[in-house]
Parts: sequence; structure tokens; C-alpha cells
Amino acid sequence: KELKQDEKKESDIFDYSLSGRIPNRGRLHPVTQTIREVCSAFSSLGFQIKEGPEVEWDLYNFDLLNIPKDHPARDMWDTLWIDNDEIDGKRMLLRTHTSPMQARIMEKSDPPIRVIVPGKCYRYEATNSTHEWHFNQIEGLAIDSNLNFTDLKGTLYDFARKLFGPKRKIRFRCDYFPFVEPGVDMSIDWQGDWIEILGAGMVHPKVLESVGYDSNKYSGFAFGVGVERIAMIRHGIDNIRHFYG
Repeated sequence: KELKQDEKKESDIFDYSLSGRIPNRGRLHPVTQTIREVCSAFSSLGFQIKEGPEVEWDLYNFDLLNIPKDHPARDMWDTLWIDNDEIDGKRMLLRTHTSPMQARIMEKSDPPIRVIVPGKCYRYEATNSTHEWHFNQIEGLAIDSNLNFTDLKGTLYDFARKLFGPKRKIRFRCDYFPFVEPGVDMSIDWQGDWIEILGAGMVHPKVLESVGYDSNKYSGFAFGVGVERIAMIRHGIDNIRHFYG
């Protein structure tokens, strides 16, 4: 009984209910979150996930993707070259897109192929609210016999609705990319307007033939998703530089 009285007196002096400061909880960066969500959407459609080198040979970055030397399409990518001597006529650069993995994967694999490639890309260009000199991209590639444009549209419809909601409207318009034919850009309806979210198309026969595939037997489609653009749309971010500020 005396012990309980002592405890009561002590409790009158000290308030043991006070807790320490709650530490701040860390979270994944919005770009990392978006990469994981995009990868999850395509994984559910049977796509594998692979990564590739950020320092790349111009052979894979350009030549094997139907962009030979002196081709005007190279002007689409202002490039960061590595200062080294040429090796067998090849030069090294910071890759301008994740598309070089198309050629790398096809060189070492036989169809069917279903793969996406997330990773960083680099371009020597001025930055503004929608452009950065480095950014993240997710490349997609599917190769099989008798794949056609309806397979591409069905895959991208499903992807867009997984990320942006089941009632999302989709629009395709003709666009030019050297490694696909035909090429398109895909937009979604968003807050009363159309917003482009990716480029895509059927893999160009020359790209298939450059890695030893029979373009009469195999066909495929490819697409490239700008991760920061997806994150900006979904989270209402108005300046791409905020991701790295």
C-alpha cells in the first residue's frame, strides 16, 4: 500500500505520457514511384524488365536503329560524347534514349520477346519547364510472328488505363521515329485537353534485319515512355526541374 502511494506521488510530478519527437518518414522519389508503377503495369501484361548501359556505343545508339552516320535524324538528339579514341570505328556516348537495348536484346534472344527497359538518358540541350539534359525513359519492345498495329494499340490502351483510370480516352497521331514504321505519338485526354505521353510504332524492317531477324517472318512494336512526363501529369507538377531541385 505504501508503494502505491509513492508511485502516485511520483506520477503527480512526472508525466510519463509525453513521447519523443516523431521522426520524419522518408518516401520514394516521385520518379522512382512512377518507374515502379509503369513497370508493374507492363509486367502484368507479360513483359520482362531489363536494364542496359548508360554509356553506350554509337553503333547501338544510332546505327543499328536505322540512324546511320550523316542521317538527318541524328539532329533530333543533341549528344554528349565520351572523349576517347575510336575503337574499330565506333565511338562512345551517354545514351540519348533507352532504345539501344532493342538491338542488344534482339542480338542475344530469339523471338518471342516481351521486354521493357527503364533507365536514364542524356541529351545536350537547354533546360526549361518541360526539358532536362538528363531524364528517365522506359523502352518497350515486343517481337513475334504476326504482331500488328492492333497489338500495339491494345497494349498501350491497357497501360494508359492502368495508370490514368479506366475511363481514359486515347488518341494516336502519325509521327516520325527512324526505328519504327509507321510511327505514332499517343495522347490521353486530361482535364479537357490532349496530352502526349509516349511515342511508338511498328519496328522498322531494317532494325530487324540489322540483328539477323527475317523481317518477312517476324514483326514487332516498340514504344518509349518519358517517366518525368507521366509523373508531372499525375502529380500536377508544372516544372521538370523540380524533380532534381
